[in-house]
Amino acid sequence: MSRILVVEDEADLAVTYDRLLRREGFRVVTAGSRREGLQAIESAPPALVIADLRLPDGDGLDIIRAAHAQNPAVPVIVVTAFASRAARDAALASGATAFLAKPFPASALLRLVHDELERTTR
Repeated sequence: MSRILVVEDEADLAVTYDRLLRREGFRVVTAGSRREGLQAIESAPPALVIADLRLPDGDGLDIIRAAHAQNPAVPVIVVTAFASRAARDAALASGATAFLAKPFPASALLRLVHDELERTTR
């Protein structure tokens, strides 16, 4: 099963994403900060990353860059409650493959996860 890294500082959302993804059969690692996310990427590169854009100790764009430094093909889904065209453009320019504005339905996240992982295996 694919290993997914979730970098989300809101504990309730991190738990929700974790449960949702585990029910789909994925192995999930969660991180609540930029620092923890960077450590998780360094210790075991994930197959896919879901990263909040605003983290308590820095920028989620650093997560995208670190994931791509390990594996340029790794898909990164950015989620944020502070969606704007500028935020979306910055995330995509940094290498994100998808961008979701909170709140979003669980089905939208799952569809993106499956689509992005399928795209990387083609």
